Amino acid sequence: MRSQSRPSEEVFSAFGSGEARREKLDGGRGLTWRAGSVVVRPTGGGDEANWRSDVLEHLVHTAGFRTPRPIRAVSGQWVIDGWEALQWVPGAADESRVLDVVRAGNAFHHAISALPRPDFIDTSDDPWAQADRIAWEEAQLPSDAMLERLAEQFHRVESPSQLIHGDLLGNVLFAEGEPPTIIDWAPYWRPAGLGAAIAVVDAVCWHGAPFQLLSLVGQGIAEWEQLLVRALAFRMTTLHLRDVWDSSLADRHAPVMDAIVALVR
Repeated sequence: MRSQSRPSEEVFSAFGSGEARREKLDGGRGLTWRAGSVVVRPTGGGDEANWRSDVLEHLVHTAGFRTPRPIRAVSGQWVIDGWEALQWVPGAADESRVLDVVRAGNAFHHAISALPRPDFIDTSDDPWAQADRIAWEEAQLPSDAMLERLAEQFHRVESPSQLIHGDLLGNVLFAEGEPPTIIDWAPYWRPAGLGAAIAVVDAVCWHGAPFQLLSLVGQGIAEWEQLLVRALAFRMTTLHLRDVWDSSLADRHAPVMDAIVALVR
């Protein structure tokens, strides 16, 4: 696995970037690079990256969404020295367009709904994967009064699970005259509505979206209030596991938690 924060010239060459200027892109934790029509980013692990590229290579796009196509190296591999490559697609994220993000996510989830559960879901062990299991009562909750209050609202969820994108809000790009572009697929195996719930929780917590969205977006989504509870538990638990939770983050999340608990009751 690569340790550098910039792809080597060998990696750029392997993906056919030629002599195009190397440009560091915003987002992607500052580790994503563009060289002409090629975008190079670190993988989340070889198994996951190979699986995702195999899916996205042939995924049928619709009027509701598109995705960047993965690029094979000249060797035919998807991953070189811990890096993967995608086609450059123009567009920009807009976290204020929550309803449009949710619609694009719904279209994407419909397109991938028949895919089987991949094995790496069970072996992923980063803070996000751990937090996902904790939010769904598959692992022990960290000791925290706010999380314990949220956990009191957990009820059994009957909606079927499928592959979803668990980080939609900042990963839907908009360009005039083009379908929304879904990028940075973070795969989880949960009810399809969870993707929308996480996007709404993120919008309200971090981007000043009105609290009314907590109920508005969920119209027609089964078990919506319970998905909101799980979404907020997931985000808060991730911050705990990354050891960044502090009083300022507690203050930021507390009113959102109050609003969600009120909806459940």
